[in-house]
Amino acid sequence: MNDAGVPLTPRASENAGQSGSDAGAQAGAAKPYRVLARKYRPAGFEDLIGQEAVVRTVSNAFETGRIPQAWILTGVRGVGKTTTARILARALNYELPEGSVKGPTIHMPTLGVHCQAIMESRHMDVLEMDAASHTGVDDVRQINDSVRYAPASARYKVYIIDEVHMLSTAAFNAFLKTLEEPPEHAKFVFATTEIRKVPVTVLSRCQRFDLRRVEADVLMAHLANISAKEGVEVEGEALGIIARAAEGSVRDSLSLLDQAIAHAAGPVRADAVRQMLGLADRTRVIDLFESLIRGDIASAFKEFREQYDTGADPVVVLSDLAEFVNFVTRVKIVPATADNVAFGETERKRAREFAGKISMRVLSRMWQMLLKGVAEVRDATRPAAAAEMVLVRIAYVADMPTPDEAIRMLEQNGGASPVAGGTAAPRTAPAAPVSSMQSSPARATSAPRSNAEPSARPQMIAPSPDAAPAARRI
Repeated sequence: MNDAGVPLTPRASENAGQSGSDAGAQAGAAKPYRVLARKYRPAGFEDLIGQEAVVRTVSNAFETGRIPQAWILTGVRGVGKTTTARILARALNYELPEGSVKGPTIHMPTLGVHCQAIMESRHMDVLEMDAASHTGVDDVRQINDSVRYAPASARYKVYIIDEVHMLSTAAFNAFLKTLEEPPEHAKFVFATTEIRKVPVTVLSRCQRFDLRRVEADVLMAHLANISAKEGVEVEGEALGIIARAAEGSVRDSLSLLDQAIAHAAGPVRADAVRQMLGLADRTRVIDLFESLIRGDIASAFKEFREQYDTGADPVVVLSDLAEFVNFVTRVKIVPATADNVAFGETERKRAREFAGKISMRVLSRMWQMLLKGVAEVRDATRPAAAAEMVLVRIAYVADMPTPDEAIRMLEQNGGASPVAGGTAAPRTAPAAPVSSMQSSPARATSAPRSNAEPSARPQMIAPSPDAAPAARRI
């Protein structure tokens, strides 16, 4: 198709000059492969997933005729900023050959006169500029000079500027007058991942849309639909792993799905996706979590070493462990979180069990230790050894009371040391009596050491004065 959308047909002389074998060879030649992120790029507003607020606002604006002169789209990578900009350009210039559409519309059931050229970024009236490589005032001056001229064939001239935050200060200043009072036939669509770097003088002249991250369950449904169209069998658990790894980015999820299909060379299984991404088995991460909660360091060491020997990165193991701690915490606060299909059935079931037994104090303490431990392991020269030491710290404080809990337990027992309960691993050393507390203020407020491991436990940090009452421990 040409820029106006008219289908191009090969010239007769060219067809006559081709032999039958040449034509057959060209027909049989395989087309270049297009990655899934490009092949299934949305072409209309109804194809955008996870951006209902943007679609509704734009739809109402088009229906009421309240179309602004400039939009600015912001969000993380891969949520559809450039795609939305092209859809806006297509909606502004949508026309049918019979001339039944007289103005901008969001209802585009078929390809119009200009649609194909706009979607392929080759329409003469829809100009795309990458601000990362055109940052100077001269580039903006060219736009200011060309914006005065009417469009050649379309209804509007649309300027799409990607990564607009990369423009220089002088370039932004040169844009202000044109952006505030553009000709009626000109529209501007800006896209950026760094909205804070765009001057407020530019933001005040645009309608801003924040494209949100796509939820994992929505991504899973989208990936399942594409897998069915491609004729590829993908396990639901594998789709969940890909959706979580994409972190809300549609493009990242499609790229990972593309890679997983090539990696599996057949049905895509969860184990193959974990191996491709270098992730640990979620079931084994949960087993590691259970060993740490019990204070069973030997089992925790054995489980971690087995995962490490199969190729799991120590940083990834601790990160997955922290993610599961966060998931259990969310299930404890909002039980309906366990119904999220982005997580596996085993993961959801065991998260419910842990949430009913583990106190919020233990979960919060484990989260803080893992958060610090991940940074330590990432910077360590021997990551596996550093990760093991992090596991030791977590296991040894698993059954350790917080200072306020220890003081309350001493007061309830009349100064006698209570046995550290919970579900910790049984200690072999017999419990020894605790001497009466000293009368000095410093001694009166300190937490006693555990009798079973007097020298192995780290010193606890005193809680803040406004700390909530201690919850019942596991």
